[in-house]
Amino acid sequence: MIVTKTPLRISFVGGGSDQEYFYKEHAGAVVSATIDKYIYIAVNKKFDNKVRASYSKTEIVDHSKNLQHNLIRESMHLVGYHNGIEIVSISDIPANGSGLGSSSSYTVGVLNGLYAHAGIKVSPMGLAEDACYVEKIGTTSPIGKQDQYAAAYGGLNYMQFNPDGEVVVEPLTCPQKIRTELFSRLLLLYTGIERDASKILSRQKDKYDEDARGVLRVMTALAVEMKEALNRCRLDTFGELLDENWQLKQSLYNGISNGVIDDYYQAAQDAGAIGGKLCGAGGGGFLLLYAPKEKHGNIIKSLKLKSMDFSFETLGSTVVYNG
Repeated sequence: MIVTKTPLRISFVGGGSDQEYFYKEHAGAVVSATIDKYIYIAVNKKFDNKVRASYSKTEIVDHSKNLQHNLIRESMHLVGYHNGIEIVSISDIPANGSGLGSSSSYTVGVLNGLYAHAGIKVSPMGLAEDACYVEKIGTTSPIGKQDQYAAAYGGLNYMQFNPDGEVVVEPLTCPQKIRTELFSRLLLLYTGIERDASKILSRQKDKYDEDARGVLRVMTALAVEMKEALNRCRLDTFGELLDENWQLKQSLYNGISNGVIDDYYQAAQDAGAIGGKLCGAGGGGFLLLYAPKEKHGNIIKSLKLKSMDFSFETLGSTVVYNG
């Protein structure tokens, strides 16, 4: 049996510039970090030579081509498995609509488990590229690249998406003390609002025009600014850039935020938050906030949302059991 452990991520600035329709024209960039919340995938040989896939439902089929779960099916085809295998998943957080990149972490974890089961060594770059491929052919909505690379590499990174398709992952060099302080100032609050990220991303692509292109170019520049701010240990600048990025992102498509989210964000600022954003595509899921530690209690009390304790994860997808 193989068990993989793949982290989820929080994206700070630049989200959307990792979409192909943008970075093919202008290089995109994001700053993101993985956290100590994970998706676990178990891959094991199946005695009766069938395929068993267990996630929110359980499928048992004779051949992988008959699987309804697109990401498992395409991952198996890519690695070369068609039957005689079972794949089981467990997640630390709600799987749907969290905004923490769970779909890509899932795909990376499945691929890592299948490759390990086959005795094939794959680099983080290889895992990320394969996950991008699987998600591109396994889904109908526009798929960016940042989540797959975050899950495969782990850590606090600046990523650049070049027009030729190359992705450059640059770990940020701020000292451990600064990273620890940064994460102590971050809050993750669950809005309880579920949303379909694929619909938001599709509508955002449909609305892509010259104005949206200009906004994404500014957000890409903010990623460069945030990289420099973190490398220079300027944490309050980080919070201000987080807020600026959120204001810009909302202008891409009116479904990224809503009245309820706007009220939460305003209440958080009134209680002491310097900046924040909805994680992922928007519309719901987790609200990320940056605020002095002494303000956290007031913010949680004001918003009355469930907070999730978390910390920084340095590692990407790993095999934690092979036996």
